[in-house]
Amino acid sequence: MRKRTKHSSEQAGEPTAMPPGVPGNEAVPVAEPTEPRPPLPPKPDQGTPAPMSPTGQDTGIDPALNAQGGEYLTTAHGARRSETDRSLKAGTRGPVLLQDHHFREKISHFDHERIPERVVHARGAGAHGVFRGYGTAGRISSAALFGKDVETPVFVRFSTVLGSRGSADLARDTRGFATKFYTSEGTWDLVGNNMPVFFIQDAIKFPDVIHAGKPHPDREIPQAQSAHDTFWDFVSLHTEAQHHAIWNMSDRGIPRSFRTMEGFGVHTFRLVNDEGRSVLVKFHWKPKLGVHSVLWEEAQITNGMDPDIHRRDLADAIEAGAYPEWELGVQVFEDNEEQTFEGIDLLDPTKIVPEELAPVEPVGLMTLNRNPSNFFAETEQVAFNPNNLVRGIDVTNDPLLQGRLFSYLDTQLSRLGGPNWIQLPINRPHAPVNDMLRDGMHQTAVHSGVAPYHPNSLDGNNPFPAGEPARPFIDFPAPVAASVKERARPVSFEDHFSQVRMFWLSMSDVEKEHIAQAYTFELGKCFEQSIRERQLQCLANIDEKLCAVVAEGLGMPAPGPTVKHSEVRPSPALSQVGKEWPTDGRQIGIVVGPDPDEKDLLAVVTAIDDAGMVPLVVAPSGGPVGASGKVVAHRTYLTARSVEFDAVLVAGDTPAAPDARPGLDAKAGAPAPAGLDPRVHLLLGEVFRQAKAIGAWGPRSRSLSAAGLPEDAPGVVTGKSAAAVVEQVATLMKSHRVWERFPVSGRL
Repeated sequence: MRKRTKHSSEQAGEPTAMPPGVPGNEAVPVAEPTEPRPPLPPKPDQGTPAPMSPTGQDTGIDPALNAQGGEYLTTAHGARRSETDRSLKAGTRGPVLLQDHHFREKISHFDHERIPERVVHARGAGAHGVFRGYGTAGRISSAALFGKDVETPVFVRFSTVLGSRGSADLARDTRGFATKFYTSEGTWDLVGNNMPVFFIQDAIKFPDVIHAGKPHPDREIPQAQSAHDTFWDFVSLHTEAQHHAIWNMSDRGIPRSFRTMEGFGVHTFRLVNDEGRSVLVKFHWKPKLGVHSVLWEEAQITNGMDPDIHRRDLADAIEAGAYPEWELGVQVFEDNEEQTFEGIDLLDPTKIVPEELAPVEPVGLMTLNRNPSNFFAETEQVAFNPNNLVRGIDVTNDPLLQGRLFSYLDTQLSRLGGPNWIQLPINRPHAPVNDMLRDGMHQTAVHSGVAPYHPNSLDGNNPFPAGEPARPFIDFPAPVAASVKERARPVSFEDHFSQVRMFWLSMSDVEKEHIAQAYTFELGKCFEQSIRERQLQCLANIDEKLCAVVAEGLGMPAPGPTVKHSEVRPSPALSQVGKEWPTDGRQIGIVVGPDPDEKDLLAVVTAIDDAGMVPLVVAPSGGPVGASGKVVAHRTYLTARSVEFDAVLVAGDTPAAPDARPGLDAKAGAPAPAGLDPRVHLLLGEVFRQAKAIGAWGPRSRSLSAAGLPEDAPGVVTGKSAAAVVEQVATLMKSHRVWERFPVSGRL
């Protein structure tokens, strides 16, 4: 499945596949190179925006020509430079001269390298890919991209909502899931989240919820988290936010990776077919690898050890050839006058329609198969806009969506410096553009003609309005009821607790424990007692047991409900527990000691690699493992930590390494039994506590016994044969975790 290239870090002897993430694609010398040569080409996993002109036409130009060229250093204007390490001064020790134009150009451009970061979704990662239509949506939409086997280029940006660009990936937060489809009929932007509901029902409240979730304005803390007073003050007062809040407090708030994250369009959209008939739909992205999360302990460790974990995971998977895939599906509803389904208001973005009531129908497959070549030019400058619609796809009167139609365009004008942000290479459409828009900041198109207005005779009346059969965009003639201007909302929008209760009752016992603990932690970080009391009242209106457990953790009395609990039916589709998924791209740590069985180890590494997973050898020190050099250490006891592994195999005795001293590695300060390195002891204990599969074979199982891990515990696999142990561990990994290993209190 994975495509490997030989890297300079491979050792002599028979090469073994290196894990993705190695920065270069050629051997790296120790000494500074001195022989002029052209720039290195991109790595095989990298791509660039398609070679489209500012007006959406394929130029046929090699995209590589957009990168820097030539062997020698130059100014931005192409003048070659012989020196770039020392500024021009008045004498050896004199002041720097104003005439040093190379210094001024270099430092001035550096001063302006950063554009304003996004207010929300600032922390993100992106990838290129392709969407292939199944042909099943033709009956409900005339959009060309849904045609059978039609392939449409895409760019996807994943993100967190609250944190700044420098925040950690594993904050408890909502994730953005924005997809730009470069269709033959124009660009379609499906801008959603990894949760199907939002905090608010009307876009006029968006500044309020973001101001509440962002750091406090006096201290600019806390960063990238909701565990503070202003957030819980808002959601406890504005109870329509309770549904989104419980999703955030669930394991969905700390996803395992972008690859194992669901996506939702959040709103209800309208699809129109070639006959002009319409239906209402909700969009779903279903990951082929399943929906998985991390534990709170794993999130805390990871944010300190590798705050870029989600970016790294996505890029490494694509480089390794384990391409992430999602099916795009739709829930389809009659476009009736009430715009409701089974009593659920389809225009309320704080409500879902359970999949048991309206199944998700697959309409296409998205595969991400290329990493960006330049993060700034692509991931940072990509701009999404819900106004970017194509024929066959239209909006509804969802008041949150209506506000986004204004807000996104307004944001791009400010953030990217003017109205021509669409001409940045990553944003350019892949369909011809003739829009009569002219001039403005950063205009890169060179327009011809003298009459950018309609009608005209001087340019032959070009461009002409498109009629059938030219397939123009369809503004669906939706009826507008006679009404008065008012600031009001439907009565159906007033139900703030029944779906929150449905979500709670749909969770497994383990997931309920995690949710209760998350509420207890977050409210425990609030200073104001009145805010805690108010949120406990909201929890009582969701479930009295949940409220009692959280109240006990806060040392507060549990109030009774003030609303009658609705009779709701759980939705099993909302739980992450109880299913099996592919293990493509999962990482298995293989812990070895100073004297491993090399033949055995190579066989295990090969078996894991052949199964489409990533073997990571953890040894006492770096370099070759064993005398032959056929296997190298990817991690050491110093650098490894439990959170980067989905399972761990022990392939040898692991006595204390020479650097197993607290002064050299703080992790070595943990107590450990004699004959076992304290870092390995810590690793095995964390992996066991995190309910991941653990395996060992033959006498090597002594390390498990020394670490105090019971061999009869669920998910602890031992045996005489390495192959049999690896096979059993791989089977356990299909469930993501060994769920039965989690203790459950029974309180909920």
